[in-house]
Amino acid sequence: MSLLQQDTTELDDAAKGEEYTKGTTQLGKAAIVATIALSIAAFVYVYANEKPPVATGEILNVWAHPLHTETSGFDANGAPMAKESFDQVFVFTQVRLHNQSSGPLFLINVLTNMTEQDNINSSYAANKIDYDRFFVAYPDTQIPHGPALSPLDTVIQPGQTVEGTLVSAYKMGKQEWDARKGLDLTFSFRYQPSLKLTPKVPVIDR
Repeated sequence: MSLLQQDTTELDDAAKGEEYTKGTTQLGKAAIVATIALSIAAFVYVYANEKPPVATGEILNVWAHPLHTETSGFDANGAPMAKESFDQVFVFTQVRLHNQSSGPLFLINVLTNMTEQDNINSSYAANKIDYDRFFVAYPDTQIPHGPALSPLDTVIQPGQTVEGTLVSAYKMGKQEWDARKGLDLTFSFRYQPSLKLTPKVPVIDR
């Protein structure tokens, strides 16, 4: 073997060794990254499954109040105008919430979620003022006028259980409301995970 051939062979062997070393290093880095990722995933899984939710709750009653409204045909000055009519469904939900965390829970909003044929129709719960206004406007309603569970006004202290009623409104007729596929509520707390509750009681039409 000539000297030139020997040098070429040695260079080829060195290059192969360098490539093998690089491959081994990359495999080592990949193994370390995979190990760290698995460790993080395991920690998140254990943490999420062992730490109890900050709040629990149950839905005690649900009342639906379909309402057909027709305008008077006069504007604010008494001048004639075209009459308009529209349908609404007011959904009243009596709930019980319990704070099982070590800090206070601040309720920031509540969504009533109605599952329709192809989508979810959500409506924010009204505050206490609008909740009480309904009973002033419709004093003959058969829905119990209990204490309101008002978003932005409700703070649940550690270990405390609160009960109240909230109301959401949908612009639809009774037929569309009756065709719903499901109903649930989402309670959102400041800086804490949301709580989703599904009624186990029938919806009562009033």
